[in-house]
Amino acid sequence: MTNSTNNLLFFGVEIIDISLIMIIMGICLLLLLILVIVMMVNIRRMKRRIDSFTSGSNGKSLEQDIISIIEDNKFLRIQEEQNNTLIQELLKRQESCFQKMGLVKYDAFHQMGGQLSFSLCLLDENNNGFIINSVHSTEGCYSYTKEIKAGACSLDLGDEEAEALEIALSNM
Repeated sequence: MTNSTNNLLFFGVEIIDISLIMIIMGICLLLLLILVIVMMVNIRRMKRRIDSFTSGSNGKSLEQDIISIIEDNKFLRIQEEQNNTLIQELLKRQESCFQKMGLVKYDAFHQMGGQLSFSLCLLDENNNGFIINSVHSTEGCYSYTKEIKAGACSLDLGDEEAEALEIALSNM
């Protein structure tokens, strides 16, 4: 079987001319070559952008900047954890510190000692503390305290002491 027309035979049936297949393959090859050139141009452009992005002034690279930022970030996280721990400790300590105060000045003996007597109530966050009552007279000054637990006193309070306690309890 000789084929003088260069046709492709498949089980004795002529299908396509070989020169037509070669032309189609040449066109595909040309398209692929154009595609490769376009991709190379895009890659070169991208490489230039990356190079300009990663090179800083005075030869300092972006990589060094990123490493420095990461190290700073680690340091800041450690500092934040330490600060949070310290804040929690301070808040715990603050619960037992006197935070509320009530002060009432009065004249204990009605115009004999002036307004030099006072009741001072100091309470912590849980309304625990004390009342200092200082009574001033012409003979001297007498001071005493009464313990306050959960905003109440187990002893009877005078009017001024009760007022100082009420003022302290109203301070949030």
